[in-house]
Amino acid sequence: MKLSVDGLLVYFPYEYIYPEQYAYMLELKRALDAKGHGLLEMPSGTGKTISLLSLIVAYMIQNPHHVRKLIYCSRTVPEIEKVLEELKNLFKYYESAQGEKPNLVGVVLSSRKNLCIHPEVSREREGKLVDGKYYITLVMAEKKIMNKYTCLFQIIHAEIVVYSYHYLLDPKIAEVVSKELNKEAVVVFDEAHNIDNVCIDSLSVKITRRTIDKKTMQTSLWSCDATIEDSARLTAEYEQMVEGLREAAYARETDAILGNPVLPDEILNALPGVPAAVHRVHKDQAADTARGFLKDVASRVCIERKPLRFCASRLSSLLRTLRVPDPSTLAALTLVTHLATLVSTYTKGFVVIIEPFDDKTPTVSNPILHFSCMDSSIAMRPVFARFQSVIITSGTLSPLDMYPKILDFNPVVMSSFTMTLARPCLLPMIVSKGSDQVAISSKYETREDVAVIRNYGLLLVEISACVPDGVVCFFTSYLYLESVVASLQKHKLLFIETQDSAETSVRERPRRRAAVGSPR
Repeated sequence: MKLSVDGLLVYFPYEYIYPEQYAYMLELKRALDAKGHGLLEMPSGTGKTISLLSLIVAYMIQNPHHVRKLIYCSRTVPEIEKVLEELKNLFKYYESAQGEKPNLVGVVLSSRKNLCIHPEVSREREGKLVDGKYYITLVMAEKKIMNKYTCLFQIIHAEIVVYSYHYLLDPKIAEVVSKELNKEAVVVFDEAHNIDNVCIDSLSVKITRRTIDKKTMQTSLWSCDATIEDSARLTAEYEQMVEGLREAAYARETDAILGNPVLPDEILNALPGVPAAVHRVHKDQAADTARGFLKDVASRVCIERKPLRFCASRLSSLLRTLRVPDPSTLAALTLVTHLATLVSTYTKGFVVIIEPFDDKTPTVSNPILHFSCMDSSIAMRPVFARFQSVIITSGTLSPLDMYPKILDFNPVVMSSFTMTLARPCLLPMIVSKGSDQVAISSKYETREDVAVIRNYGLLLVEISACVPDGVVCFFTSYLYLESVVASLQKHKLLFIETQDSAETSVRERPRRRAAVGSPR
């Protein structure tokens, strides 16, 4: 169907549109007209994805000089595939209505192991191994072009880009993938109810004693393999690096590329070292600021803050110059350089926490260093500053006024929409006591109570035994989920959402097959 949304002709590839979808499009158009950011909440299953795509594509076609690119970010691969299917349906509807498809190019960027077309490299399941074998193949056959790197070039010129949050929020990835994207773009963060956690995780580092031991061993082996040819490469690469840093600083000053919250604005001439001070072992749990940690590093190993800032980028450049066949063998060293770069770049919004024991072995000394980001706005700030409009949307953004505070931005549009129901299909029931008349409560004080856990488990087992279809259960924490969920396997196939989005994405496929009763 065709409809007018505040004077904008929108092609909608379905015969019927919900009232909340039309209201959603109106608010979305207001944000685009104002060239500002928006915060929109609408329940799951009401068609947010197609509403976003239909209106933004129509806006791009009819206002090509105002909006030049759509950057659609989602959490998991199944959600990205859903966006791709909706986009295909929309383009087919344009073709049936106008006789031709819109003159727009779309690129979907998936994980590294899904994008390489080389017969040997594509069999690797780990992204780091794919990268490492890519460099070997490139040296052996320079005329071959890998599909992944073609995609990285294409996203600069494509009008529609669909990829994961991390390609824009994780500074290590954004520096490679997203730094040259057009400023006249609309960025959509779909299913963004946990976007603050994604921002915090992308800027946090965890270092264990095992990491340090691996780093030391990797550094020793790597230094033994150095050759005269490697020395010549390093000299040439160093000269290119200094010139490249000058150009990058100028590009950031002129807003030609996306600002990176990790990399500082100064041009550094000194080669960084690796902070050996992370070897220190604390007998008691301790917390420190980034400034205090840097002071400790300077007093112990005489490394100042300034040269540490480029540890991560310098190591990455060295790996490319020396053509290291398998970068995953230096994963521990890479993690330490990320810590060095982050701790030397930020003095506010981060905390250094050192734990003497691991949770799995509380009696064995195993120090763990956490460099934790406490301010999610640090990762979002370059995105808000660079792009014309950023739309944050999800089915659950409550309380709505909390997100502008934690992400530090001022939305021009902030609205919440309800679902239109033809009948009262939601019938709530509150259970306050178990079968043994013990009160059931999820408050923190009673979470470890054996009677409460038993009653929760019995309640869920009884419900799952009599309900013919699926059951969705929400828990107050992942730890509480693990302590209660074991008894449910008697009656239902379980799908458990984990804190790892990649693992959840893998588990989502068999859950969908089970839901539709497919044998495959």
